[in-house]
Amino acid sequence: MSTKQIDLSELRLFDHHCHSVTAADLDRRELELLITEASTIPPGVDRFHTQVGMSVRRWCAPVLGLEPFASADAYVARRQELGGREASRRLLAASGIAALGLETGIEPEDAFSPDDMATSCEADWLEIIRLERETERLAQRFVADGGGRDGAAFLAALDEHLRSRLAGAIGVKSIAAYRIGLDFNSSRPSSAEAVTALERWLGTIQGDALPRLTDATIIRMLLWWAIDHQTAIQLHIGYGDDDVDLHRCNPLLLSTLLRETASSGARFMLLHCYPFHREAGYLADVFPHVYCDVGLAINYTGARSSAIIAESLELTPFSKVLFSTDAFGAAELYLLGTTLFRRGLARTLQDFHEHEDWPLDDCHRIAEDIAWHNAIRAYQLTDGRGPTPR
Repeated sequence: MSTKQIDLSELRLFDHHCHSVTAADLDRRELELLITEASTIPPGVDRFHTQVGMSVRRWCAPVLGLEPFASADAYVARRQELGGREASRRLLAASGIAALGLETGIEPEDAFSPDDMATSCEADWLEIIRLERETERLAQRFVADGGGRDGAAFLAALDEHLRSRLAGAIGVKSIAAYRIGLDFNSSRPSSAEAVTALERWLGTIQGDALPRLTDATIIRMLLWWAIDHQTAIQLHIGYGDDDVDLHRCNPLLLSTLLRETASSGARFMLLHCYPFHREAGYLADVFPHVYCDVGLAINYTGARSSAIIAESLELTPFSKVLFSTDAFGAAELYLLGTTLFRRGLARTLQDFHEHEDWPLDDCHRIAEDIAWHNAIRAYQLTDGRGPTPR
């Protein structure tokens, strides 16, 4: 039996779905709020006393010059001593990411610019646009400029705007799971239905506050716009903050839509997927245009993340698995996402090698495909628009 260990510590990574981080000098509560999907921290709850919190103390502390498992207070004090920008820069640099698929629809306060992110990581960056946020921003400007409730005019302006934005991006993201759940009617809205829904929604927009898009007809229209443009479509699946109805986020609810679009030329990237990662793997197995990852689940399951990674590889074709961190706000989530992924995938493949006799060459090929090659192919970046290989 081979005793050679699989080491993926230098594995080149394409983080196909991630966000900017903050340069702010965070206090303990501010940092804790960025390492949880909860919106509040009730009395007596310590967010460092969780899987993700323990992982921060284990893996991030040494990058900032502390011993592994330094106390939470010592960690925060050191972070503040360095300053938020420098601490974030060090954590990003240590992540070893080679390419970033930055979703720019939401940013933390005092955010690193995309170029700052790329420079800190020594990586290339490519943009993912969020359909709902692009629509909300345009609607706000449209109403402010006197467009009123003219749904047809707004629909034309939206089409032009999205075409322009997509020209510089590699794909789109939808948070339909948050806004309407995944149990929506998958049929394409007619133009008349879309205009009526837009007029109704535009009529609710007042003042300077960014409007919130929760109309199912408009969100379906946006998804079908992306399908018609044969682009990569990222969809939030499963675990998220307290704004999501988790029981309505099972990706199996998308089966009809996926069946109807199998030959459309669009590709669906199912993000995060926990606790529905097995269901997502089934969809990636049976539909040619479906890919999936376990994204932020890796951070939040910490020491158990290798089990989640192993489960995600039960049905999913290895050529359909992608890597992402979904890191937002706290640069710690980049380092944890990459470190735990490399370690968890190595452990999983080591088990397959030692107990099932999988050849080492195959194990390394699987790792390289998941970490890099699958994203290049899924986002159709082989025409020179993609990251520069390092």
